[in-house]
Amino acid sequence: MTDMLASPSIPAPRDRRKGSKPASATAPNPSTPPAPSPAAADASASSSLASPIETAAPPLAWPALLLVLSGASALVFQMLWIRQLSLVVGVEVHAVSIAISAFFCGLALGGWYFGRRADDIANPMRLYAALEAAVALSAVVSTLMLARAAAPFAWLEAHLGIAAWALPFLLVGLPAVFMGGTLPVLMRSRGAIGGHVGHVGARLYAANTIGAVIGVLAVPFWLIPALGMQGAAFAAAALNVLLAVAALIASRRASATLPFTPVEIESDVLTSTSDTSLARRRGALAVWLYAAAGGVALGYEVMWSQAIVQFISTRAFAFAIVLATYLCGLTLGSALVARRVERSRDPWGMFAILVAGAGVVAAGTLYGLGDWIFISQGWLASVAYSVTHSTTVAMCARFLVAGLGVVFLPTLLLGAAFPYVLRIAVDAGYVGRGVGRVVALNTAGGIVGSLVTGFWLVPSLGLVRTLGVLAGVACVVALIAVSRGAGVGNVSRGGVVALTVLLCAAAVATPPQRLATLLSQARGGELTFYEEGRGATVAVLRQSSGTHRFERLYIQGVSNSGDAMTSLRYMRLQALLPLIVARTQPQSALVIGLGTGITAGALLQYPGLTQRVTAELLPGVVRASSHFKGNYGVAEDKRMDIRVRDGRRELLRSTDRYDLITLEPPPPSAAGVANLYSTDFYRLASSRLRDGGVVAQWLPLPTQNEAETKALIASFIAVFPHASLWTTELHEMLLVGGQTPLVLDAASIRQRFAQPGVAQALKEVGIDSPGALLATWMTDRSGLAYYVEDAAPVTDDRPGIEYAPWVGRQAFAPTLRNLLALQNEPPVVGADDALKAEFTRSRDALRAFYGASLAALDGDRSTWARQLNTAMRLDGDNPYFRWFAGKPDNN
Repeated sequence: MTDMLASPSIPAPRDRRKGSKPASATAPNPSTPPAPSPAAADASASSSLASPIETAAPPLAWPALLLVLSGASALVFQMLWIRQLSLVVGVEVHAVSIAISAFFCGLALGGWYFGRRADDIANPMRLYAALEAAVALSAVVSTLMLARAAAPFAWLEAHLGIAAWALPFLLVGLPAVFMGGTLPVLMRSRGAIGGHVGHVGARLYAANTIGAVIGVLAVPFWLIPALGMQGAAFAAAALNVLLAVAALIASRRASATLPFTPVEIESDVLTSTSDTSLARRRGALAVWLYAAAGGVALGYEVMWSQAIVQFISTRAFAFAIVLATYLCGLTLGSALVARRVERSRDPWGMFAILVAGAGVVAAGTLYGLGDWIFISQGWLASVAYSVTHSTTVAMCARFLVAGLGVVFLPTLLLGAAFPYVLRIAVDAGYVGRGVGRVVALNTAGGIVGSLVTGFWLVPSLGLVRTLGVLAGVACVVALIAVSRGAGVGNVSRGGVVALTVLLCAAAVATPPQRLATLLSQARGGELTFYEEGRGATVAVLRQSSGTHRFERLYIQGVSNSGDAMTSLRYMRLQALLPLIVARTQPQSALVIGLGTGITAGALLQYPGLTQRVTAELLPGVVRASSHFKGNYGVAEDKRMDIRVRDGRRELLRSTDRYDLITLEPPPPSAAGVANLYSTDFYRLASSRLRDGGVVAQWLPLPTQNEAETKALIASFIAVFPHASLWTTELHEMLLVGGQTPLVLDAASIRQRFAQPGVAQALKEVGIDSPGALLATWMTDRSGLAYYVEDAAPVTDDRPGIEYAPWVGRQAFAPTLRNLLALQNEPPVVGADDALKAEFTRSRDALRAFYGASLAALDGDRSTWARQLNTAMRLDGDNPYFRWFAGKPDNN
């Protein structure tokens, strides 16, 4: 047997057991040329490089279509499972990374096992039909079970420890095993593809990846908004069933039956030659090198997922567009070389240059990022809006620029490397197992690369240095390829060396704080804290607004509040208001989401609490909290139990019960956060309340359109029969709900408000009396029910708010006006005249202030001035009003 590089058209079976022989030895295929003797093969090696392949490539339209649809279905399921796994195992980065590895392990096992099986059967299309049917059944069952697996997993983890992870591994990994077998089986179904392994593999790989792009975009833009999670799963499964039926019909055609008759023989002289042994070693080397390249590629994806957030948002369709750009790069790269791969005189060299080039381009792109990307985003968004008049389309244009500018070129080169690996490493006589082995080991390499990058490299080295390490590994892979591969030309060797030198120069020239600098340029302000930790970048910027200076927290490049007066006011009320108005004397409280620490810190000022707990996902956020004023040093205070854990998992795993659970997660439009605003989550939170306990939910107004605000309120009142709405700040409101009626007892409210720490904390943000606190009352459950009308609530299965249209600046004012119109008298028991006077003055002042703010949004300066003067006349010492008016605080 000759080296596969030298003569890819020659069937060269490997991994044969002693006593077996390829089918072509006894059942020759007329379209496949016979294998020459070792000597002849060696003599013809160089000439075969120069000669074009004479056999015609097999038709690919049918299998390509199957793989497009199969790839779309697989990515739909993958994206659904990623979301479901975050609810089962928590959104801790390590937990999700390990759970998602089950998907890739399944793909690798399926590619290896079914690739080998495909070479042993006469009708691979029947096997393909069976695989698609198995995907449909197992994937739907897994989706349904994952939707109900959170509580069982928490119980298993508490009793069995790490063994509990077998549950998500099986639920995700089993369907993926069947998915992993589709590509090698379809390649085997093409029959004799000697001389066209690289060409056929490139086309089918591209087709499969095109389907993946369709699946990625379909999930956020259509399937989940229209059908929900389980509906999307059934739609994807229907596609798999359609593919199974089509493949079964195709399997009945005569051309679907491939000659394959294994024959027992004692030995084969071909397998004993030194040329054969060398070819095997080189083929195996190519597969292992591509596995390493797969690790680098998935490492890039992990790194880019954090690096690119400075230029996009946390909306689900922003990440979908970037992922689709990543996949498009792989697809286009593979397709561009499909016709050239078989004619290449130096496939080892081309493979090396492509892998090294991807690393150099990735590093160079990071070094070259600057104002040009912001300018390009603004220009394309402007063009998109002028054509479509859609804010959502304009924002998607911004995300596309980020994807093209950061991830597209490196993935283009990585995608082009795949066909060359197939040409080098896959035996034309054993296509199924060859392709299966390439896919399996590349996937396995991807698992290792993603885990090493997320668990070790990024936390230890940061994003910039991590990229340098990954690119360095790519260059090492390339150097091994050109030094150990066959027929490598001097140009290729020189090119790889030159690329390695360029990489070193780019790595040295790029400062470790490059992304931090880009963040401060993009958001404006002075960087005071920056950490590239597991799963997210955490930064604190010192910014200003007029004469006001404040710190602002950025997670993944997106603002998560700060310590300006507006933030201090609503976050202190977030903690203290429900404690003051609670029916029973509160003793325990849980805050989900530390953020700036202001809400959690306010709990320290309430002396009656004996248990204070905060659940925060990111350790970097805990460390950053010391940079914010007004949180009373909560991160260092021993009275606060900070648990670095996903909030939903905290409620599932802990048996603690609380008088107050106050929720301050990121905005509900952020990817993956809607499940902290769903009816399912509220039922879980309600189950962790003590008798008379309440849940307080932050309700931001500018982050979603009014339809989504109604859906958020609908989900809350669907669980809590006794709910109320309070206005904590111009842009924020607060939902308070429980299973027992809320009794606003005047005497109790006065007593709790008067506690020294409580009174001072609220006075600093413009709430100087119990009457001022009650003035923030808006309406009870009946008013909320009237407002939401027939809006569908947010559920785990239908998290529609996450996929809602982009929010324009004009959306906030109508929502605020309609909510303010709901305001009625709070049902206070035992109020005396003094309390009523405090309440009336504070309510009139607050209404005037909100009226001035709405007039400012409308551009009505005369109404703004008149209303603001009224507010200042009624409550001129209010530090909250004075902050907006640009006046110094009298306190």
